Amino acid sequence: MMSDQSELSLKHFYIFNEGYGKNEGEEEQKIMYYFPPKVKPDDKMKNVGLSEAIIQFTTTFGIKKSCESLHTEKCRHYYFSPEADFYIVMTVNVPTRSSVEGKTYHGEEVQDSVCQAVVKQAYLMYRLFHGTFSSRLDSSTGDTSPLKQRLELFFNRYLASMKLHHCDIMDVFQGVQFLPLDKTTFLHIQCFVNLLEASFPVVEFTAFLYNDRLIWSGLEPEDMQVVFHYLVYTLLPKSAETELTNGSIPTLNSYGRFLTGPENVHSNSNNVGKVPKLFLSHVKISTRTFHIVVYRMSNCTVCLFIPESEQLTMEMFRKWDTFLGPRLTKLVAEVSSYASKQSSTASGSMDAATRFVYFNRMNLATKSTVHLDSLRSGNTVVTPQVLRLLADINAEHTRSCNAGNPSAETIVKTMSDYWVVGRLSNAREFYVVIQHKNANLIEISDEVKRICDNELKSIFFHV
Repeated sequence: MMSDQSELSLKHFYIFNEGYGKNEGEEEQKIMYYFPPKVKPDDKMKNVGLSEAIIQFTTTFGIKKSCESLHTEKCRHYYFSPEADFYIVMTVNVPTRSSVEGKTYHGEEVQDSVCQAVVKQAYLMYRLFHGTFSSRLDSSTGDTSPLKQRLELFFNRYLASMKLHHCDIMDVFQGVQFLPLDKTTFLHIQCFVNLLEASFPVVEFTAFLYNDRLIWSGLEPEDMQVVFHYLVYTLLPKSAETELTNGSIPTLNSYGRFLTGPENVHSNSNNVGKVPKLFLSHVKISTRTFHIVVYRMSNCTVCLFIPESEQLTMEMFRKWDTFLGPRLTKLVAEVSSYASKQSSTASGSMDAATRFVYFNRMNLATKSTVHLDSLRSGNTVVTPQVLRLLADINAEHTRSCNAGNPSAETIVKTMSDYWVVGRLSNAREFYVVIQHKNANLIEISDEVKRICDNELKSIFFHV
């Protein structure tokens, strides 16, 4: 008999407000969203009631934070309260292995820090497009239907695209990948952005990306973090797929196109097309909702953030196209040339047996040579066990940091001859994976120091 196995998978995902449905017979009113939708109403209320009871029970111990997770043999339950009275609950199925001896559950393959980050990111992505939960409630009548409609519209699609079994330490960080440039090239980008915003006062903020990596952003890091993930994991992949399907891949010599807005700015139509509105929660001005106009040329992406109160017209898009096209043609060539040189230098200096992951908590910058792409496809150069070990070390260092210890170092050798080193210092985290069977601690420490010097020249770790 061949062994059978199941991966980590989503079982339930629901949102409830404990302020509703307090009277007997009205309990279903507190359920704002439930996935899968075909679950019987009685089962929905039973699961929500159990979650509410667990959360209330843990508060009796005088804990400041409510219950965050519950472990059973077959499932893991995660609880997150993003707003007053609102709770998001995610239940996942523990991976299993079946053989002639029977079915076994492998709870060690489910990591709390990763799943909790997935729940939080789901809320942040919803808030980016629809604002807070409470903003959709009618305080005067208590009508919850507008909120329920928004939740269903968003999460039915979002949950269908979620790849739980591919989530790892990068989901814990939810960081932004930056593209470092030399001073001259970066100055040209900055001058371009300044001229753009001066020429078009309606543009409140600008972001500039190349090859899905951020070069410049006028947004607060917390807002850019969520916008970056929308761009890199949703909008740009869809655009690339469309370009390949239609055979219209842009070149350095051609002007770009709008990914949000009109398909053809030179048409006689006055229809500006679909332009998403984003809710930015950390901006320092009164306006919180913005149109996001995304212009793409070759591997370069420019994002314009225009206040919701501004009426977008076809004439605006024509002027933006006229302004952006010629200038980006030169910038793309310049950035592409520099990035190619840096890529060839980096690939030549990196040992194939040595990989690293870096995260800066201050600016949310992240970098990984463990992952071969940024598409959350599970395409990594290390084993799943090593990948889980990285998240375990991160969780331990986070607990240590929260306890008042800002620096930490952990060195682990696995049964498969991997050395894994994790360092935390100056709000920066650095994880190195080395596959070296006969190495000793001194040699591993020297190798980690060499990588720090080569890859993170301006960062000094006090450990």
